Amino acid sequence: MTATQGQPVDGDDAGRPAGGDEGARGPLGGDAAQARSAGNKAASGRPAPQGGDARGDGGRTDTVAAVVRRWQAVRPELDTGPVEIIGRVNRCAALLQQAEDAPLRRAGLSRAEFDLLGALRRTGHELTPGELARETFSSGTAVTKRVRQLTERGLLERRGDTRDRRVAHLSLSEAGRTLIDGVLPEQLAYESAVLAALDVDRQDQLAGLLSELLSRLEEHTRALRI
Repeated sequence: MTATQGQPVDGDDAGRPAGGDEGARGPLGGDAAQARSAGNKAASGRPAPQGGDARGDGGRTDTVAAVVRRWQAVRPELDTGPVEIIGRVNRCAALLQQAEDAPLRRAGLSRAEFDLLGALRRTGHELTPGELARETFSSGTAVTKRVRQLTERGLLERRGDTRDRRVAHLSLSEAGRTLIDGVLPEQLAYESAVLAALDVDRQDQLAGLLSELLSRLEEHTRALRI
């Protein structure tokens, strides 16, 4: 599946160009499992179900479909279903992160910095670096670096803890609040344009499927930590 992931992207350089035409084809459509099953059976010499697509890709032409067809050709006994989903999620993420978002770039922010400022804005109160790391799904080291840079730019304010000098409480400065409030509507409009290949109903369907998958993954991760 690594063949579909694209180049790894550091959080500080992450962004989202409008990319790919896979979204218009609905890779998570309801017929994906049936088409995949038909393709695997056809590739392994077993007859495909009546009306099935012998290639098992539903006629898709994205890069992951090509990867799946190659795997089915060399290892027809394997179920390549996970590549159909995880491979596409990884590929979409890589494409979305290969360039900075236009509104953020104009504001002089990386995606990671935007996420940090946004976390402080939406919670509406001070957060420690550790809390920010959890809110933004980042490492402590990465958050420390971003906090330093944003503080130097006058976008964040630090307050020392009266009981523990090692703890800092962070909040948005007036300039930081003004910046995030100004760029957020532009960023949402930009992301809406990226998703415009899918109509509202399909966006809602995709969001629901991703939500279900994410919830399962988060539950699994929490179970491993217990």
